[in-house]
Amino acid sequence: MTRIGLLGGSFNPAHDGHRHISLEAMRRLGLDEIWWLVSPQNPLKAADGMASLEARLASARTVARHPRIRPMSIEAKLGTVYTVDTVAALARRYPDKRFIWVMGADNLVQFHRWRAWRRLARAVPIAVMARPHYIGDALFAPAMAWLRRFRHRSADAKHWTRWELPAIVFLNIRLSPQSATAIRKRDPRWAERLKTAR
Repeated sequence: MTRIGLLGGSFNPAHDGHRHISLEAMRRLGLDEIWWLVSPQNPLKAADGMASLEARLASARTVARHPRIRPMSIEAKLGTVYTVDTVAALARRYPDKRFIWVMGADNLVQFHRWRAWRRLARAVPIAVMARPHYIGDALFAPAMAWLRRFRHRSADAKHWTRWELPAIVFLNIRLSPQSATAIRKRDPRWAERLKTAR
């Protein structure tokens, strides 16, 4: 079966930190591909200041620069809003693929706020990639009170398809200082500039 990593997010805009996490995930998890699921609108983020889906998808395609990193807006096609529903829909649509959810440590800090997050953890293994200033908070995140018992050793990360669910693994990687927030502060008109450049 094809081994696919799923990296969801707003990508507002995409940056080399996303690419770095993806390359590390492919190497450490033995992935065939990683799909960037560019969200139409993250329900936990304000729509104010969010560039259009088209602009964010374009930025993801520009940054990906790898044949096995596939930016897509499949949630818009599926009509799903919440990750738990997206993962279920992907499992139905692609029964020949095995999926693992890839997230930065910052997302684990607020994972307990995601819709049906325990059901999501029972549906797909989770790989948490270290990010600056968040790894300590992630280890003691509210969701970890439940997830801690399902933690696997990073040395076994390539065997994730054999794990019984729920399953979570922390992968300590070289940290990237880049963030979409910093890029937006530095260049609030990034989406307009990208459109002009195309």
